[in-house]
Formats: sequence, structure tokens, C-alpha cells
Amino acid sequence: MPNSHKKMPKVGFGLWKIPQDICANAVYNAIKAGYRHLDSACDYGNEVQVGEGIKRAIDDGLCTREDLWVTSKLWNTYHAKAHVKPALEKTLADLQLDYLDLYLIHFPIAQPFVDFEDRYPPEWITDTAVGKMELAPVPLFETWQAMEALYEQGLVKQIGVCNYNTGLLHDLMSYARVKPSVLQVESHPYLTQERLMRLATQYDLQVTAFSPLGALSYLELDMAGAAESVLEQTVVKQAAQRLGKTAAQVVLRWGIQRGNAIIPKTSRPERLKENLDIFDFELTSQEMEGISALNSNRRFNDPGNFCEAAFNTFYPIYD
Repeated sequence: MPNSHKKMPKVGFGLWKIPQDICANAVYNAIKAGYRHLDSACDYGNEVQVGEGIKRAIDDGLCTREDLWVTSKLWNTYHAKAHVKPALEKTLADLQLDYLDLYLIHFPIAQPFVDFEDRYPPEWITDTAVGKMELAPVPLFETWQAMEALYEQGLVKQIGVCNYNTGLLHDLMSYARVKPSVLQVESHPYLTQERLMRLATQYDLQVTAFSPLGALSYLELDMAGAAESVLEQTVVKQAAQRLGKTAAQVVLRWGIQRGNAIIPKTSRPERLKENLDIFDFELTSQEMEGISALNSNRRFNDPGNFCEAAFNTFYPIYD
């Protein structure tokens, strides 16, 4: 089996919101551009197409399976112990892979099981006739035990969590036999999450920051306004001018220079290359501090907001 201590590449290709009809080509082009880290999930609804892109890239000799770091995530409706392994097997079948490099609990939220044949991905509403988000009494301890079993069976090389806060991390570390290796959370200059990052380091957790450019991921969902773009901030633009880089490259560099992995999403070939081209320069300590000072604890991806607005259910997981 491949080395379970393989290092996760610092820049990944985020697959959230990439439409099915362009996804296979987007994945193929990302691998061709040099990406070796793919961040997928059942809930994104495009894992079949992701698998097609991976297979074509491997068949064309662009990479081997061992060259790739492929992450996927366990959806809320599969938290019960009996459903964790079938959910992974469905993801593996869709991706045309024998194992994942990393499998994450997507949210610390358990919902009633939805059969694959009824609806896949099941999304947030269990019964579309009811039109409301429902919850299931499944403790995270049970879900983690099932994740550990996947690791022990060699189906996943590493396991971890998404969208956990500090309290949940403390709790998880108290009972985990197989410790999580990765914490994936939203983080960008408006949401630096300094205490969470410090705790992750204390627990020897690698952090992957999703939405590393902040508002840009949420404009099309009406979850952010154009005026919230971090790319327009003076400290970012001044650093970009000094370095001869784009504002986006400066913000992405800030993310990896903090020690995090990042997963920007784009389907535009020129942006694919631009997002990878952040390893030939460094921000000064003053620039790093100035960008970090933009923090306003602005969280764009917050179930405490979108679940109530979209699914008629108030369910905050952050204070």
C-alpha cells in the first residue's frame, strides 16, 4: 500500500461548485497544470466526473495514482456506523479509486439516512416534501469509530474532520484511537481563526483552509457582497504591486505562509496556473501582519445562517 505518511500538497484543486458538464475536463486540466491535490466530497455531486478526469489523466501518463492526493468527505446522512463504509465505497466507486489519501467528516452534523437509490447526493433536506432539515441522534464518537475502521482496513490513508471548533477538537482527541491528521475549515484574511490554528498545531493537525480567497466563493450564492472582496484591500494591493503578483496570489501566499494548505477553486486554465504560482516569493512579516489584521471574524459558510435561510432550521455550530 502507498505510504500513509505521504505529504499533502500545499495547494489543492477545490471541486466545490464545479458543474458536472465541465468537471472531468477541469480535473484533467488541473492535473495537467501541475495540481496533485484534489479536494472532493460526496455533497459536491460531481465525483463521477472527478473520477473520469483522474482516470483520463492517469491513462494519458500525466501522473500515477500514487502521485495524487485525493480527499473526499463523509456526508451528514451517513454518520451512523452502519452507513460510513457504504458511503466511502460509493465515493470510491464514483472516483474509480481503490483508496483515498484522506477522508473527512464533512460537518459535525448528523442527519437521517437517505438511501443511495432514493437520492444521491442527499443534500440537506431528508424529505423534500417536508422541506425542512432533519437531525439524527448519532454521536460523533460513533462516526469516528467507523472512520477509524476504514483506516484500519486500508481504504483510507488518513482521516480527519471539517468544520470542527475547538471544543469538538478537544472532545475528539480524548477518545480517538486513530488521531485525525487534518482539520479543514474556512479561513482567509477576514476569518483568521488564530486560536483554532494554534490548537491544531498543538494537536499536530495539518490545517486545510477552504475558501482561501474569502467572499469570491460566495458571490454567486448571494452569501457575500462584491464589496467584501479582500482583493481590494490596500495592504493586499500594495504587496501585489511590490512583488509583481496578482492580489489573489498574495492572499493565497498568505494562506500557505501561515502554514496551511489551501484549496482554491477555479475552472479557468489561466487561473489554475496563477493559483499554483505562489512558491517563488515571500511576503514580509509586516505584510503578513497587515493582511492578518484584516480579520473581522467574517464567516461566509455558516450553518447557523444558511440552514435557517434555506432549510427552515436554525442549527448553529459556531458561537
